[in-house]
Amino acid sequence: MNRYARVIVDVPMAQPLDYRVAADSAQDAQAPASLSGQDDLQVGSLCVVPVGKRRQVGIIVGFAQHSAVDPARLRPLGARIATPQLSGSWLELCRFAAEYYHFPWGEVALPALPPNLRRVPKARAAKARTPAAAAAVPPAAAAPDAAAPAPVVRDTPATAVALRAEQEAAISAIATASGFAPFLLFGITGSGKTEVYLGAIERALALAPGGQALLLVPEINLTPQLQARLRTRFPGRRVLSLHSALAPRDRAQAWMEAHDGHAHIILGTRTAVFASLPRLRLIVVDEEHDPSFKSHGGVPYSARDLAVKRAQIEGLPVVLGSATPSLETWYQARSGRYRLLALSQRGADAKLPARADTMADAQAPAPAGVPADPVIEMIDLQREPAEHGLAPSLRAALQDTLVRGEQALVFINRRGFAPVLRCGACEWLSRCPHCDTFAAYHKVGAALRCHHCGWNTRVPGACPDCGNQDLQGVGQGTQRVEETLRRLLPDARIARIDRDNTQGAQGAHRASAAFDAVHAGAVDILVGTQMITKGHDFRRVTTVGVLNADAQLVAADFRAPERLFAVLMQVAGRAGRAGQPSRVLIQTRYPQHPLFRALARASFSDFAHEQIDERRAARMPPFVHLALLTTAARTMEQALEFLQRCAALRAGLAETAAVTVYDPVPMPLARLAAESRGQLLIEAQRRPDLHAFLGAWLPLLRAQGSRGVLRWSIEVDPQAI
Repeated sequence: MNRYARVIVDVPMAQPLDYRVAADSAQDAQAPASLSGQDDLQVGSLCVVPVGKRRQVGIIVGFAQHSAVDPARLRPLGARIATPQLSGSWLELCRFAAEYYHFPWGEVALPALPPNLRRVPKARAAKARTPAAAAAVPPAAAAPDAAAPAPVVRDTPATAVALRAEQEAAISAIATASGFAPFLLFGITGSGKTEVYLGAIERALALAPGGQALLLVPEINLTPQLQARLRTRFPGRRVLSLHSALAPRDRAQAWMEAHDGHAHIILGTRTAVFASLPRLRLIVVDEEHDPSFKSHGGVPYSARDLAVKRAQIEGLPVVLGSATPSLETWYQARSGRYRLLALSQRGADAKLPARADTMADAQAPAPAGVPADPVIEMIDLQREPAEHGLAPSLRAALQDTLVRGEQALVFINRRGFAPVLRCGACEWLSRCPHCDTFAAYHKVGAALRCHHCGWNTRVPGACPDCGNQDLQGVGQGTQRVEETLRRLLPDARIARIDRDNTQGAQGAHRASAAFDAVHAGAVDILVGTQMITKGHDFRRVTTVGVLNADAQLVAADFRAPERLFAVLMQVAGRAGRAGQPSRVLIQTRYPQHPLFRALARASFSDFAHEQIDERRAARMPPFVHLALLTTAARTMEQALEFLQRCAALRAGLAETAAVTVYDPVPMPLARLAAESRGQLLIEAQRRPDLHAFLGAWLPLLRAQGSRGVLRWSIEVDPQAI
């Protein structure tokens, strides 16, 4: 009786494809060395299959003795790729992601593999292995002991720092957890969350020799410093980084070392949540609130949420760490679904910025040998206008910092020289020709650049409308702040870190070198965007200045206050980490806003309590569950007309009763890259109701025509509306 293999491939097919398994399983003599016959086919094996007129790599997800398709129409399965099969739990994670985000299983699982592993090996490479095949077999896998579950490590980790009682309690709780156990490690900045991660990893690996731990971080530029710390702490363990910036061959080799069990600690960004880890014992998600964990290309998945699901599938602990948790995670912890572990104190040599009711109290001399408490101050720009973007009191604070031989950090979340270039004669503004936004003025390089679509052009010598040659930048960006500081403080050593000077092939190396210079004391004032706020332990920084804090405060997105509070707490946490008296000065026109009052008290719980009440009243997550249908078209009329037709398709669906489908509207950035964009919001009180509706509704959308529409997509749990 014929056997059939069910295979998923990277095509928009809802169900796996059936293929005939050849009766003669002998290996093709012309096949490359990376291919074998069909005598060792298993669920999770990678194989080559014909799809239309092409051959693609697919993953076997099942076998059957019968097929719903006429056997005469089924095509034969190609050769198996000589890579150990993927585990059932890995396939289950991809299947869950596909069902939750309403994408085909193959469009989740195949892109989760490194590019080199999903390329079809060339038939001419029989004698000399192809790059893909070479990358698929790292040196460790070729060693004589490669067939063992994994090498047993008998070395002792390097001595850890002395733990405070609450750190020890957190590590013990994680280490003694049985089965699936989600934790929120809520630790104020400088409280030693990383040491808890390392302690939990140490104990997890000690309990399971040959085990593995996965540590997810939001940004690629955080990996070098943390990887060095992991290698110092675990000298006998194999520590690997896994992220999209690696060269294809390096990425494939790192992935295979994790897959073979030879890597013990895997440090990665969001894509690493799909790493194949057969001996996984612990998952940690650092800065779990960070929006970088949400993918916006391909499947719009949340790596944080999938990390929790993966821990549930594999029955192991998962630790979500943050000083400013997402409100969804905070609500889960307050509701008892996640166990809350709190770190309420900074380390012995670090001081938390605290509220100053009066400047006299804040600056009173401390007792001998005891550092003064740092303070968070709001600079009221209505009383103290800024000059060239800097209020007088902030300039004075920076000068005092230099006199003391200490470091300062100036944060502004806008790169470039100015957000817009303006003609004072006719009011011409530098608009992007493809987007409903402005092109920022970059003085370095003399360019106008759109930070949304990437369009750029040279700065015009005169106004395109009236010919006036006096064009001026309006507003502040990192380049302008750097230039202003160099003029006001000519003796200061100033560095700037943002995407403009850390992107490209060598961007990560340039960023690492810049941060090394700060840590070495070769920089007096560091200017930057959010890149400088996450995970960096600047031991000499005693003054932090924040510019343009109000921009996100008035944003329309319901998550804007949450994100603003998080970034301000992060940047404030860079000060006072070595115990010196320190100050955080935030320029704002709304110093009495509840967000700033909570920030001055360094109280996330106060802020979260208020935001939770607002979300409940406004019917926003976590009290409702959302999906967002978006479309791009040549005109806004076409985009909205398509969404209207989609909304009309809900008629007659029984699942509609439990959901609300709102009217279509333009997206906040209505025109992007010469495309008009619309959105349609779907809301449900219960998550199962939302998915039941989407499961019935989306096939109707796929079956209808899309006149004038360039593309459309669905996003479950949207991060911006």
